[in-house]
Amino acid sequence: MKSTDLIQILNECAMSCNHCANACLDEENIQHMVDCIRTDRACAETCSTTAKLLSMSFGPLDELLKFCARICGACADECEKHEHEHCQRCAKACRKCQEACLSVLTE
Repeated sequence: MKSTDLIQILNECAMSCNHCANACLDEENIQHMVDCIRTDRACAETCSTTAKLLSMSFGPLDELLKFCARICGACADECEKHEHEHCQRCAKACRKCQEACLSVLTE
């Protein structure tokens, strides 16, 4: 996978996580969404940072990519617990990003 493709996937994941966190704040039972919001925010920040460092050709980033894959997996797990459409879309974006990070590590 080209680094530009991974950067795009990372940015899309960050955007999806930020959108999900904001949408969770509008849910009726916000207390039920606290873990989702926190995980979304951490995942968005991790993906954004990873994308920025990749765009600078700063490396090696193997450990960061491993962490990013792990946090994307955790975020997907959390979002999959909720039926809200924004959570389900976020979970999909996180799974895609997780797979992309792992695929780059195995190349």
